Amino acid sequence: MALEVPAPRADAGEATGAPAPGAEVADEQVGDASAYAEPALRGDVATRTKITREVSANVSLGRRLGEIWRSRELLIYLVRTEIKVKYKNSFLGLIWSMIAPAMTLAIFYMVFTFIAKNGIPHFVIFLFAGLLIWNLFQVGLATGTGVVVNNSGLVKKVSFPREILALAAIGSASVYFFFQAIVMVIFLVAFQFSPAWSFLPLLPLALVAAVIFAAAMAVLLSAINVYLRDTQHLVEVVLTAWFWLCPIVYSFQATLAPKLATHHLTWLYLLNPMTPLVLTFQRVIYGHTYVTNTVSHAPMHILPSWSFWTYAGLDLGVLVGSLALFFVALVVFGRLEGNFAEEL
Repeated sequence: MALEVPAPRADAGEATGAPAPGAEVADEQVGDASAYAEPALRGDVATRTKITREVSANVSLGRRLGEIWRSRELLIYLVRTEIKVKYKNSFLGLIWSMIAPAMTLAIFYMVFTFIAKNGIPHFVIFLFAGLLIWNLFQVGLATGTGVVVNNSGLVKKVSFPREILALAAIGSASVYFFFQAIVMVIFLVAFQFSPAWSFLPLLPLALVAAVIFAAAMAVLLSAINVYLRDTQHLVEVVLTAWFWLCPIVYSFQATLAPKLATHHLTWLYLLNPMTPLVLTFQRVIYGHTYVTNTVSHAPMHILPSWSFWTYAGLDLGVLVGSLALFFVALVVFGRLEGNFAEEL
């Protein structure tokens, strides 16, 4: 014998809060406070009882830059936190950022003055001028590549522009650069060594270009590292090889320039974005293009005798290329960040 099911009451939906069978249900409009949400989903979230967060990979570049700018206080906070954590429970604190490079300079001075003489007078100044800008790039990129993976808990739980993490790594590297620059100035005064004052305006230009280039690389590689974890280890190897492709421990003009000019390949060497920046720092801080070899007492052409505007043009080229790469990195990051939570 079949059981008869009673027909639903017309007021069933009113009693339970659910729509009655067969009734037409209107699409629910849900607000989203996120700047990354689609405009159609925005609304007054204070008047709604349910909020849906939509993460869209198709965020325009302008909106992404705007969100980063609005999160600048978070960026500053992350930089400060990174520095505080590094020197937590340390008695000297940030002073270690000056002691470490000072000890390095002292060791370089002893080695290249009394043991491994290469004939370049005040070679420690020449060397550290190149290391100054290289350390900013190397530390920022090495730290920034793995920063999203290392902060996976924060990425999965908190809504914020994830690019901030990579930019914070560059910010902390810039702080360390500042303290190393102070040590550099102290050594210049101690050795009574005068930089090339007429070329001094090139330093801010080269510094900005280096920061933007490091930021672009860090943002790009931090996103790729989420999917390919070997990226972080590969970057460490590449940075080691990259270091020797820059004229830091050797003189570009005295060793490579004549050979490259013979084969018309100087332009190829200068395609390395860090090469013009290193040469600029050496030209400004070391100052001399011609010196007398301390071993053979022969004249030595140590740095390119380019004009101020030649150095400026090379640095501007790096700056423009770095800005273009930074915008590309933001677009790629936006395309990849949609599945960060699943990959982490």
